Amino acid sequence: MNFRRLSVNGLLIVIALMISANASFSEPQKTWKPLIDLSPQELELYDPSQNTPRDASIPYIPAEKYPFSAPYTAEEMGYRYAEFPHINRWANTMNDVFGVVTPSGYINQGAWITYTSLEGEPGFEGYMRHKPGEIYAKWMIWQTFPPDGQGGQQFWTPYRSDKNFRTKLDFYIYSKGLRRIRRMPEPRRDQRFPDNAQTIDDVMGRDPWEFKWEVLGTDVLYETVRFPNTRPKMVLNLDGKGFTEKPTESLKMMGENFEHYRSDGGVDCWVLKATADPDWVPDGYAEKYLVIWLEKNTFYPLRTEKYGLDDRLIMVDDRLARFENPARKELGYSAYLSVYWNLDHDLISYSFHDGLKPRVWTKEEKQSIFTAEFMRREWMYEMVKTQALVEKPDQFFLRSKLYPNKFPEHRNVTLSAEIQKRYQAQEAAGKLIFESAGNE
Repeated sequence: MNFRRLSVNGLLIVIALMISANASFSEPQKTWKPLIDLSPQELELYDPSQNTPRDASIPYIPAEKYPFSAPYTAEEMGYRYAEFPHINRWANTMNDVFGVVTPSGYINQGAWITYTSLEGEPGFEGYMRHKPGEIYAKWMIWQTFPPDGQGGQQFWTPYRSDKNFRTKLDFYIYSKGLRRIRRMPEPRRDQRFPDNAQTIDDVMGRDPWEFKWEVLGTDVLYETVRFPNTRPKMVLNLDGKGFTEKPTESLKMMGENFEHYRSDGGVDCWVLKATADPDWVPDGYAEKYLVIWLEKNTFYPLRTEKYGLDDRLIMVDDRLARFENPARKELGYSAYLSVYWNLDHDLISYSFHDGLKPRVWTKEEKQSIFTAEFMRREWMYEMVKTQALVEKPDQFFLRSKLYPNKFPEHRNVTLSAEIQKRYQAQEAAGKLIFESAGNE
């Protein structure tokens, strides 16, 4: 037996495995450009000005009329980003299906029907022009899953806030068992929901005047949310069509009819850095800065990364969007599917907005439905059904791609050895691999 030959072959196998394990951790080709490498056409769309004129009535916002026109400053792009929080800035009904999976393969899921109403004009313009301290919206939430929680309710009232009025929301819960309505204390904005990856700010959105904005460059995204190879199809509740089975590979980043896809299917993005302004955010705010990929035409945020006080990546929010409200034109895109990955705890959460439908509430509906007292009635205003729950752990959404080579001066993408191992196992298998083999 030739032990030398065997050892060399073994070494080659090990090297090959290492290359394979790290292939998906790095990008196959350079798709990103720093600011210095922008093309003349891109530079025509970007205004590098820092000290732009301010609004006469609200001195901390830009003077140019929203939604602005090209060329855009980094700050103006940040304001366009604020148009698209997780919960739409226009009235609607939908079924919000959500869940989280742990490294051991335990899934916790829920579904609630959400009715959204606005106090005033829709969109970020409507929010921005609200007086600080005024209620901006009302969200009535009815739980439908799991069965033992059916009938539980929540009522949220987000506020327009500023330096002098810092309250972001009031919310109330109704316990079916106790038949009582309780007002809950406001959670910290950077606090994760119990046993989930996302925070209050991830769901409610962030005020752009609370951040300092910088354009890092451009990039082309080819995927955001990733389905495992064990979930080739998904049943959607489509407005006007009912339950419709769709191949998961057909769910595109900006929906089916987006006219700005590249010929190779990619989506051109601005890449922004948003650094929390200590004069605006609460003391001890744990999110130092964000790196955000904005689709170039609508400024829809397809990917958001959060970095902690130590400059390390702590969470990724990947999205699929859909054009859901034609009356809002290019502002009518909606968060269709969001997947959050918390890197510290290796928690993966999702939120899927199924059966979404824009609404125009009557005055009588607003007065009867959107009050805390309405929860005592214990009946839902309108049923919105869904079949979008994840059935098995290995059908759960994949961890986000990391792209460590993109904008390396601004992105510290590091994983613990344990999570790195899970990530590489996921990439090799095309599905999540859990600590317990019995959960695979």
